[in-house]
Amino acid sequence: MLPKNLEELEKIRSTCKSMVTKRAAASAGGTLVPVPGLDIAADVGLLLELLPSVNRKFGLTPDQIEELHPQFKVFLYGIIKKVGSDLAGRIITKELVIALLKKIGMRMAAKQVLKYVPMAGQAAAAALSYAAMKYVGNAHVDECYEIVKLAIDGKKGD
Repeated sequence: MLPKNLEELEKIRSTCKSMVTKRAAASAGGTLVPVPGLDIAADVGLLLELLPSVNRKFGLTPDQIEELHPQFKVFLYGIIKKVGSDLAGRIITKELVIALLKKIGMRMAAKQVLKYVPMAGQAAAAALSYAAMKYVGNAHVDECYEIVKLAIDGKKGD
């Protein structure tokens, strides 16, 4: 269910940003395990959990949108398209997450290389992993916030 007002929307954004920070910390911790590819697999798993959770909190899962009035549903999908979100209102798949990670591929590649440099390299890899996960997660939270804010503002005009 979509938040009904800006106060509720702000609380959801704050909760989601906290979720992102926790997942980013977990991602950073995953880089400390020196198994090739394990941290990328962990990041995919974290995002497969995080992104649908954010959508659910904002009322933007496909199932939640399907329950809306048909006219409002069309209006909401128009907002999603206008905002340019690739993740809101969609089923989050492994393929979608991998495509998203490819967009930030340089950070991920640097993380893989740095991970094998003793101590300082591992710290840098962990910092890159944290930053990349935080960037992806917060960008999605901000997109969802903007979509719902526009929807709330649009409802006021009715």
